[in-house]
Amino acid sequence: MNELTDIKNIRDILSRHGFTFSKALGQNFLVNPSVCPRIAELGNAKKGFGIIEIGTGIGVLTSELAKRADKVTAVEIDTRLMPILAETLAGYDNVHIVNADVMKTDLAEIIRTDLAGLETAVCANLPYYITSPVIMRLLESRLPIRSITVMVQKEAGVRLCAMPATRECGAVTYAVRYYAEPEMLFKVSRGSFMPPPNVDSCVIRLNIREKPPFELGNEEQYFRVVRGAFSQRRKTAANSISSALGIEKSDVISAIEKSGAEASARPEQLTPGQFADISQLLMKGNAL
Repeated sequence: MNELTDIKNIRDILSRHGFTFSKALGQNFLVNPSVCPRIAELGNAKKGFGIIEIGTGIGVLTSELAKRADKVTAVEIDTRLMPILAETLAGYDNVHIVNADVMKTDLAEIIRTDLAGLETAVCANLPYYITSPVIMRLLESRLPIRSITVMVQKEAGVRLCAMPATRECGAVTYAVRYYAEPEMLFKVSRGSFMPPPNVDSCVIRLNIREKPPFELGNEEQYFRVVRGAFSQRRKTAANSISSALGIEKSDVISAIEKSGAEASARPEQLTPGQFADISQLLMKGNAL
């Protein structure tokens, strides 16, 4: 189906199928004709690759991925889009639509079956409300994927791609950097969507690491400490960790100072290595 980014054509397709946008699902469909080809090109959609797409809209990005990759498996939660996609993607025999919630879908099984024998990458125009949960599930599952290329709210993209120990970072920054090397690709204005959201967006790519940048004795405890530190961002890391994890403040301060940081350090001033040291020290002291 041609002209999937033509507003008149989109409205005609949606009208014929009686489709209305769902605020609950955060539906904002890409209609800028230059954006989806760029996402596909930068998202590893090429020969030898299978792509997992999360959220299809009416298939604008899906079609661009299908033109380039060997296979595309798209996971779409909205049952109402199934007849629309049957129409808009009728010309592609390398697309498989899975009508399901990506947070409840066995993506490893999709890779083993649908995309067997192919390198795998993920591409998505993610609803803003589910950006971090989806990204963290993809990373924590340690799927055999090369990259995750996603459209996200610009503010979220800045935080996801921030360098640790900088003003822009947050707990998710440290988590993402542990599993991947993130990079900001390009910005996308709100006018590129139908209906237009209230904020601008950006496209980022997470290049999955073959192994973590440093060894952790206990990953779960490391991330507990990081989340605890950022749970009350305006407080010092010591106060936040103590409050969030129920640990004596004096024990936390001791661990922070032994990591080489000041006792008064705020969470965004600590490096991943210092967080690793703090979590290890708290575990050795039986505080965790």
